[in-house]
Amino acid sequence: MNSGFFSDENFMFRLFLLLLVTLEPRWYYNLGKRMKNSKRIDGNSGNFLSLYTSYHSDLWITFNEDDNFKPVSDVSIIPTWGIRRPLGKHFIYELGLGAGYRYYFSKQAGFEKDRGEISFNINLRVGYDF
Repeated sequence: MNSGFFSDENFMFRLFLLLLVTLEPRWYYNLGKRMKNSKRIDGNSGNFLSLYTSYHSDLWITFNEDDNFKPVSDVSIIPTWGIRRPLGKHFIYELGLGAGYRYYFSKQAGFEKDRGEISFNINLRVGYDF
């Protein structure tokens, strides 16, 4: 689930939840080199290439009585380069950067035509390994 909020013309805030499906297959391309240099590879520590794909559905839940809200479905495909490294004994950090394409299915929400655009994937993640 993905959530968001917006404000209408009367500055009343609206909260909603959208279904989001994401798939990101990865190829860690330098694990052998890291092992050869006696560097850590636990927790998939290494550099990777991925294909970040996502789909925002038009299925939604709103917590306000607003009949005018209609989400627009979209699909994204973004090739991404990333780096994942351990930070101490239990923490892992990850940085990913990529550029790709996003296509909006605008017609089904009542707009005149569908549209596409360049989209970016920039993330910084910190995780804890138990």
